Amino acid sequence: MSETRLIHGFHAILAKLRHSADDVKEIYLAEGRQDGRVRDLLKAAENAGVRVMPVDTARLDGMAGGQRHQGVVAKVSAVQRHVTLDDVLDTLTEPALLLVLDGVTDPHNLGACLRVADAAGAHAVVVPKDRACGLNATAIKVASGAAESVPYITVTNLARSLREMQERDIWVVGAAGEAQGDIYGVDQKRALAWVLGAEGPGLRRLTRETCDELARIPMYGSVESLNVSVASGVCLFEARRQRRA
Repeated sequence: MSETRLIHGFHAILAKLRHSADDVKEIYLAEGRQDGRVRDLLKAAENAGVRVMPVDTARLDGMAGGQRHQGVVAKVSAVQRHVTLDDVLDTLTEPALLLVLDGVTDPHNLGACLRVADAAGAHAVVVPKDRACGLNATAIKVASGAAESVPYITVTNLARSLREMQERDIWVVGAAGEAQGDIYGVDQKRALAWVLGAEGPGLRRLTRETCDELARIPMYGSVESLNVSVASGVCLFEARRQRRA
């Protein structure tokens, strides 16, 4: 098993340098690039003592596996710091706000959900070990730095983890289009975990049955559902709206 992995994109690499610079081994930068983002990256790399190597675009294309890399790829430690839900909850000074993803297998959706979670101030994103895409290079790039700032917790048994949340007085709400009540009727000022499934299949049966409550996002147009990252944003920002009020 390799001890390193590759990530790409300016946001992802700058976030890695800021939050865990010791994990960055080398940075590969397109030859001839001298714009503002490059200068910011070079400064951050210099401060962290990380070597930056100029390479041609063809090599970057190969390293990124055909993904859009923006002219920069970094070799980082493959060992991801293990964070548990208790680690997160024990440090909170406000009611918990968690995003739980059930069956999200598209790395673009996962990255977008991480970005939304960061923007809404969610304290962690929780995903099951199975039926999930994992935090790969594509998800990290789409997250635009949020993969470093939002705790990403992988659990073996999602239903059991939801019950453990409930034992810690966290109200577990599943987003479901067929629910009777909507998200605006949910008391989101208390400790809360929003559980969302992938667009289409939605929540799995056992996940749905474990939730304390189901709620729907009211839909006023002709579409029947929203992308999971958009739905996550709607739910999490409603929680923030209620808490500010």
